[in-house]
Amino acid sequence: METLRDKGVVVTGAGGGIGAALARRFAAEGARVVVNDLDGDKARAVADEVGGTAVPGDASVVVERAVEALGGTVDVYCANAGLGSGGSEAAPEEVWAAAWDVNVMAHVRAAHTLLPGWLARGTGRFVSTVSAAGLLTMIGAAPYSVTKHGAYAFAEWLSLTYRHRGLKVHAICPQGVRTDMLAATGTAGDLVLAPTAIEPEDVAAALFAGMAEDRFLILPHPEVAAYYEARAATPDKWLTGMNHLQQKWEATQA
Repeated sequence: METLRDKGVVVTGAGGGIGAALARRFAAEGARVVVNDLDGDKARAVADEVGGTAVPGDASVVVERAVEALGGTVDVYCANAGLGSGGSEAAPEEVWAAAWDVNVMAHVRAAHTLLPGWLARGTGRFVSTVSAAGLLTMIGAAPYSVTKHGAYAFAEWLSLTYRHRGLKVHAICPQGVRTDMLAATGTAGDLVLAPTAIEPEDVAAALFAGMAEDRFLILPHPEVAAYYEARAATPDKWLTGMNHLQQKWEATQA
């Protein structure tokens, strides 16, 4: 992997959790890091810690200000901000709309802004924090699962469309990570995610290992590969197993 020293890196949702771990790791490699978060105080705290620049605000509309903060050139964009929206098909439409906007459209807007420069230079790196839910699914969280599938699909499309023009894309798909988002998943997260949860720093390490090998799919939980293969090869068997997990979760709510 090429050196990251003095490269311009943007990390959205970096006030804590995976985003903060990514910001710290990129800064440790010598990159100039823009730290974005909806919570301005958290963004500034992480930026001060890593010697970066805080650009608070909604990740869906922050890309142009982040580019400006880096002097016009972004080498790596980490679309990490996300909403862990729970609920079923009956979740309010505003919940679905917010999840779609942050988990998918923020990525689309960033790519739309950054791609002309990347393609002109013949280099650029787009990192999408997806989730294993984007490859599989997550019980009790329809808006999250559906939009994370969308995030994965968009990252995949970017890679197949522009890799011959120098764009490198990485889709990070962890299961449980010990963050505030995991804590907010409640009993579903306790059942499915908490037992194998890892630290945010483990996710950052997995990304850097994947970047060194130019791998698209980054699996901080390696077992997800087998689950993904089973889902594709025997979908009814896989869905039956997931339904058993759904029933087990429902029994805990009774």
